[in-house]
Amino acid sequence: MLNNITLGRFFPGNSFIHKLDPRVKILLMIVLLFTVFLSANYLSLFVNFFAIMLFVSLTKINLKTYLKSMKFILFIVLFTGMLNIFYAKGTAIFKLGVFVITDEGFNNSIFVSMRLIMLILVSSLLTFTTSPTSLTYAIERLIRPLAKFKIKTHELAMMMTIALRFIPTLLEETDKIIDAQKSRGANLETGNILNRIKSFVPVLVPLFVSSFRRAYDLALAMECRCYKGGEGRTCMKILRIGSNDIWAILIVFGLLVFVLIINSLFPAVRL
Repeated sequence: MLNNITLGRFFPGNSFIHKLDPRVKILLMIVLLFTVFLSANYLSLFVNFFAIMLFVSLTKINLKTYLKSMKFILFIVLFTGMLNIFYAKGTAIFKLGVFVITDEGFNNSIFVSMRLIMLILVSSLLTFTTSPTSLTYAIERLIRPLAKFKIKTHELAMMMTIALRFIPTLLEETDKIIDAQKSRGANLETGNILNRIKSFVPVLVPLFVSSFRRAYDLALAMECRCYKGGEGRTCMKILRIGSNDIWAILIVFGLLVFVLIINSLFPAVRL
């Protein structure tokens, strides 16, 4: 069940995407997301989706792994799409009682759903191909200018990375607790919404206890290793921009320019 969710996990590999500098991957992820939201018509939306799927194939990670990462937000995608398709104003193209589908609502539903799907795919590209340690180094380097304002950038990057790293761990722990409660006769899947919420209290309490225990163990382990923050710390691996990173930057920014050209040549879809 929950152990099939791959959100936040790292899959070691030797692909073109794996070898990219983590700083470059973070910045290119932001540019890709920006390009996705710039899509103003179906052609530019398709070009973005095709490019992202190409990047997915370059990671050499099974496509099923990416599909598992979308299970977590599938309900949100469907619910948001349904809201947009039925409640947006515009020219009616189908009517059944109080339900009216408009052309603007239909277009808006497709664009919102596709953007959410591509957002998850792009974020998965980063987390699947970047180890937590590399991600910490990259975030710390990118936000280092904030240190001039007396912001502890290393600690901030460490907290962000630990939070991301423990998402799959907490999901696995939740799955184990649910199985344990079911084996004791707990009924978690029947009844109305209020009863289901009440039935999850025996799951949430041990989950919180386990989370605090893991946090304490992690803090104790860092203290035993004489961790005292980022001041004076050095990195075992020095991050350097290579030829692969230059090619990746050129490809992504080329995609951005191409999408802008398409938007200028073809009319935008009314949303």
